[in-house]
Amino acid sequence: MSPHSDLRPYLRTLDAETLADLLHAQAERDPELRHSLELRAATQSGDVSEAHRLLDTAVTDGNVEYTAKIGAVLDTLQRMLDAGSRADLAPLARRTVDDISEVLEQSGDHAGDLADRLDRAVELYARACAARPPDPEKLADWILEVEFDGPGRPVIDLAEFATALGEPGLKRIKSTVDDVLAANGPGHRRDVAERLREQLAEVLGDVDELVAILSAKPPRVDVSLKIVRVLRAAGRHSEAIAHAARALTHDKQPPSVSPEPESETSRRRKDFDAEPGRETFAALREAATKDGKWTVQRREALARLRERAAEGTEQADELVRVLLDDGRPDEAWRACVRFGASPELRLELAEQRAAEHPAETIPVFREHVDELIERKDPQAYQEAARRLKLLRTLHKRAETPDEFTAYLAALVENHRRKTRLITEIRTARIALPKAVTSPRSPR
Repeated sequence: MSPHSDLRPYLRTLDAETLADLLHAQAERDPELRHSLELRAATQSGDVSEAHRLLDTAVTDGNVEYTAKIGAVLDTLQRMLDAGSRADLAPLARRTVDDISEVLEQSGDHAGDLADRLDRAVELYARACAARPPDPEKLADWILEVEFDGPGRPVIDLAEFATALGEPGLKRIKSTVDDVLAANGPGHRRDVAERLREQLAEVLGDVDELVAILSAKPPRVDVSLKIVRVLRAAGRHSEAIAHAARALTHDKQPPSVSPEPESETSRRRKDFDAEPGRETFAALREAATKDGKWTVQRREALARLRERAAEGTEQADELVRVLLDDGRPDEAWRACVRFGASPELRLELAEQRAAEHPAETIPVFREHVDELIERKDPQAYQEAARRLKLLRTLHKRAETPDEFTAYLAALVENHRRKTRLITEIRTARIALPKAVTSPRSPR
């Protein structure tokens, strides 16, 4: 047989078991193939909790493996959305967007496969929000945070989230945009507000507002063409023709404005650079906020704290506390997972997030249950049973009760000889799998 012969016709003659054995044997010899199959297996069932666990471990891998795991999570999201899953996929989709954004911010590389995956993640998050709309004002707050305080990516298209935002969400965004535009002086926030104002006019179908916004821009051919298209789409053909006739042919550049010196911010930044931590970060935040430069200063200061967080648990805890002080619990959670914060802090955050983000916190409570069981003492078993009861509730809220049933069955089977543990689980009124029998010797 030629080394280039197509083996697929032959392979199709084999039964599934034989193919599985062949593929498994090859995977044992080929680590790359095995890794690829493990990724597919981890997310094939549509296990939302497994996808969260995949994200938890992705940050400890290299860039190539991280990109692969993110791809597996995105594949799971798309498969479940395409299948019309009843599960609320918005929390997982949003976490994926935030996760990729943070990795890109740290790497400084906004091109390539990972950047493409960020765009895909935003698209899937928009679909997940449309399928199961979250609180519209909270969604609006997330969009505003990404746009005004984020690293510049992703850039949100309001049209993709318009349905989920509805009138309350769009109104909240418009209110913030209006406030920013009413403030004096150019800068990053004003640029973002101008862009969002234009998108709002498009989403809300306010033709006059949109034409006014476009007309106020420096004259360019693409802007004039967009005005013509907007007017024609609104059936205002005579105005479209008139504007086309008046289209300007020259380009005017807006005058550049030199920033004012920021002596107090500069001093606080030097203090922070000399000793990065919660106190110096808070002082820098106060000074830079007054000067209207907090967005840039915050980004650079957090980058420094993230560098230190990679050095050990103590530094990771410091970053998490800084983010909590800064009123950013979502970023604190991601940092907690990514940099390996202490188990106590991770559990503390999980308890705070459990009500609104049940799927994200399930892996943390499972790890805590394992740790409690390993102590092998009655009080720890009692606490483990209470945590199992909480896990049952979290799985129910995440609409993955079958996952809890399978998890509990595996856990009980694994520890079936620990009679005290089994007794505590029964006492907590948690239904045990039917196959569980009383062991002979207590432990």
